[in-house]
Amino acid sequence: MNRNIYQFVAALASGVVFAFGLSLSGMLNPARIQGFLDVFGAWDPSLAFVLGGAVAVAAIGVQVMKRMRLPVFDDSFHVPAGRRIDAPLVIGSVLFGLGWGIGGFCPGPAVASLSTGLPQTILFVVAMLAGMTLYDRVWSGRA
Repeated sequence: MNRNIYQFVAALASGVVFAFGLSLSGMLNPARIQGFLDVFGAWDPSLAFVLGGAVAVAAIGVQVMKRMRLPVFDDSFHVPAGRRIDAPLVIGSVLFGLGWGIGGFCPGPAVASLSTGLPQTILFVVAMLAGMTLYDRVWSGRA
């Protein structure tokens, strides 16, 4: 079988597991995210546990990756090399955080939440894709 097919199946399986985990943990509900960000009100700590679990799984994955010579479905690992904190990184982080706090979604849960068919979810994803396209067409060439 072609390696691209294996890559596609692995990516699809990863996405399905990710979406299932988000759904199971309640992270597809924007109110849960906004409750986590409401530290002076009715704070909901559940996101902290989900994030903690994600960090633990990622830490194990990084350790496994370090012991491998090559990835299973590619010619090399694609690990970011840059460690510089610059204005575009800070501005992008602030915009991401504002969007996350206002909308209650970040990209993964937003796409997974499309399955609910709620108009506000569809609007969020359309706006997110418009922002990504705008960045790609206008600013990405400057980096």
